Amino acid sequence: MSTVDHADIVQRGWDAVGRGDWDTLIADYVPDMVFVMPGQNDVLHGTAAFRGALENLGSALPPGFEIAGLRQISDGDEVVSIMHWKSARCPGSQLAVLFRFAGDKICEERWFIDTEQWKSAF
Repeated sequence: MSTVDHADIVQRGWDAVGRGDWDTLIADYVPDMVFVMPGQNDVLHGTAAFRGALENLGSALPPGFEIAGLRQISDGDEVVSIMHWKSARCPGSQLAVLFRFAGDKICEERWFIDTEQWKSAF
């Protein structure tokens, strides 16, 4: 059984994203991880593809994107982040991100968002 709290791992990842520290973020994922982006049509497989997407993160987020609040809900091998966000064209909204774990590493990250609102924020 794991001695590490999965919610703590997810929070460490969000903190790393805030610093642009991709090495720390990627270290908490299994090499063959899956990342499903908003809209559920774009899927990345593996940390190399995920890392490449992170290098272009600015172009994937709406102008003025800001995380206004974040909390974690943890249950077994899954953690859900509830994110309150805003941008230049959206005064405030929420999205959810599901993290699935294999041991102490993230094997899947899946974003759930109102895609029409997300598109209108660009």
